[in-house]
Amino acid sequence: MNILVDPLARPLVAHRGASAEAPENTLPAFQRAADLGVDAFEFDMRVTADGAVVVHHDPTLERITDLAGPLSTRPLAELRTADAGFRFTADDGATYPFRARHVSIPTFDEVLEAFPGMPMLVELKEVAGQERVREVILRHGAAARCLVASEHHAALACFRDGRFLVGASRKDILRLLIGSVTGARPRSVGYHALSVPARHHFIPVGTRRFIDAAHRLGCPVHIWTVDDPTEAARLRGRGANGILTNDPARLGAFGTKPAS
Repeated sequence: MNILVDPLARPLVAHRGASAEAPENTLPAFQRAADLGVDAFEFDMRVTADGAVVVHHDPTLERITDLAGPLSTRPLAELRTADAGFRFTADDGATYPFRARHVSIPTFDEVLEAFPGMPMLVELKEVAGQERVREVILRHGAAARCLVASEHHAALACFRDGRFLVGASRKDILRLLIGSVTGARPRSVGYHALSVPARHHFIPVGTRRFIDAAHRLGCPVHIWTVDDPTEAARLRGRGANGILTNDPARLGAFGTKPAS
């Protein structure tokens, strides 16, 4: 069973790779996370102007790279020229150790090929392009190791045919959150796991009551983004399954495999 949908597992999940130590959503960040022994990766996907699926969080390029403007207006060949290590600094701008190091925005294909045994929580950032993501997953035979999620319920429509592992959308999460307070229980759900923030606009989400409600449905709950060991321990005490972190070197003790 994929560790991301195993209700008994307590995985440590690298949020955009080891993004505290290397540029987020890049192959160096994923390699560092793999070297640290994480249980899974989490990353974001968008689609280029010519239909390539790439790993990138923002709709625009300027926060991470030396280019600017919307990613969706550029073909893959142009994105290949971007320096995805250009903005990364771990010391408040004193140094930029990944500049001009040929760090690029990777394609989804490249990440799947580079880490063939790694479970992946893949976040679709937009409704458009879901068919492209689906094609990549099927081409690599990766449906069993990819948990496909999105805040947009409609972005998951083409993954609901029984062949894919599907995460809860924002609509699903809100419904379960309200139900955990009111006592209303859904008879069935169309997802296999939930990935939620510890809190949203100061409103606690990853509460014991919410986690218990998910567990009664047989669904694990993964909490993001947690870089403090004390907070991680508190969330695990509530029953949280996965801990998504930018800093797996610091939180390495919180990664465990499911009981055999």
